[in-house]
Amino acid sequence: MRPTRRLWAILSLVPVLALSAVVLSRPSVLFGAAMVGTWALVRQARFLATARRTARELAVHREPERWTLRTGESTSITIAGTLERPVPLAISFSPGLPTAATTDDEIEPDLTLEPGETQVTATATVDWPVAGRHQFRPVTVRVTDGWFRTSFPTGSSPAVTVQPRTPQNVHVGAGGDQAVSPYGEHTSGQIGSGIEPAELREYLPGDTMDQIDWKATARQGTTYVRDTQSETDRQTMLVVDARSTLAAGTPGETKLDYAREVALTTVDAARELADPLGLVIVDDDGIRSQFDPTASTAGYATIRRRVFDLETDDSSPTSRSGSGSLAHRTPVLLGDASRGQGFPLAGDDPFSATLRPYLEFQTSGDTRVQTNSLAQAVGTTITNRDRRVFAVVVTDDEHRTDLLETVRHLRSRNNDVLVLLTPTVLYERGGLGDLERAYERYVEFEDFRRTLSRIDRVHALEVGPGDRLDSVLSVGRERGVRQ
Repeated sequence: MRPTRRLWAILSLVPVLALSAVVLSRPSVLFGAAMVGTWALVRQARFLATARRTARELAVHREPERWTLRTGESTSITIAGTLERPVPLAISFSPGLPTAATTDDEIEPDLTLEPGETQVTATATVDWPVAGRHQFRPVTVRVTDGWFRTSFPTGSSPAVTVQPRTPQNVHVGAGGDQAVSPYGEHTSGQIGSGIEPAELREYLPGDTMDQIDWKATARQGTTYVRDTQSETDRQTMLVVDARSTLAAGTPGETKLDYAREVALTTVDAARELADPLGLVIVDDDGIRSQFDPTASTAGYATIRRRVFDLETDDSSPTSRSGSGSLAHRTPVLLGDASRGQGFPLAGDDPFSATLRPYLEFQTSGDTRVQTNSLAQAVGTTITNRDRRVFAVVVTDDEHRTDLLETVRHLRSRNNDVLVLLTPTVLYERGGLGDLERAYERYVEFEDFRRTLSRIDRVHALEVGPGDRLDSVLSVGRERGVRQ
């Protein structure tokens, strides 16, 4: 509670009257100063009592027109205040809009309950330019009787979810042909190819050499075969490239916007099939986030949220220099690495050499690991795993040599690979001004995509706006080229 300027002007009379009483030797003037002070105290007590009653009886309702919307959209916010009975106070409201919300309307001056009034309502149009979950602050209520003033918060703190604008007409396929199910389906069997040991039996004609259990054969004196249990799920690692080259394109339709869409589709497909899912996000500085495969509901939700919130880092350089082994360029922290605490194991002493294999590559979550390429990031997080994985790599065609090395890394450990590529020619602003040149560039991209797909157990697909792709392919159709 604070006095207003009006009250300060009255209270300034108290020392003046007191001094006058002493100078003029007139006690009656001193009595007047005491009366002013007493009046101020009584007024303060009455204001506090009324303010407390107002806080108890005041109901504030704040309701956005929509709780979920897209970036750049607007929605109206209605705020209403209601009193059970009139009070001799002026009451104003601050709507408590989130920081990311913008409005040209002036809510606060219009939302005022004058003394004696019991209800007021105001509506403003609010713009939401930033994606995310934006929480309202409590409504701030200010009350005054002209002599004193105070404020207090009231109401809950709801949140509005602003989703990024999703690309339209998303095409995923090969050579202009739409893919039915990029993620694919798989069924579980009983005995077959896999890595989980099953029953031991004697050798039968048709069995391959790699099925022979040599230890059992040596013990039994005859040839035995160890069958393996077919895998009932497929461990999937989603690798999303968020380097600055993925920022190409118009707002809401960049490479990363389309990459995000297909990555979210992969997350949803893995969840529906109950496949353990892991995530690696790579940017210009290396590994931004890493999550080990999980089939838990919370794990799927965390990965989906991380992909949903994904943005590129345009300020980072597109390439990094460096040499030497990864162990020397990426110190491993002993301690709480997720908070940047601990000490590095970067030396060649026996202590570091002993602990490094146990600590290196074991971080998960938002721990930063510096790498110079997508291939190094994959080598750091995936190719050292014991179990074969299905790797889904979402990237563009800017770093073709790096991508080829990435795929070879994955295949060296017998992993299946799905590459989802955003062709640069479909995203450049003004890139379709010369359709003949755009078509030639698309043909170069298509040759590269086919090169990837010719690698054993590698499937490469294009990801982009279907209308722009159709415009480019129209040149080929006019030339009579079979797509």
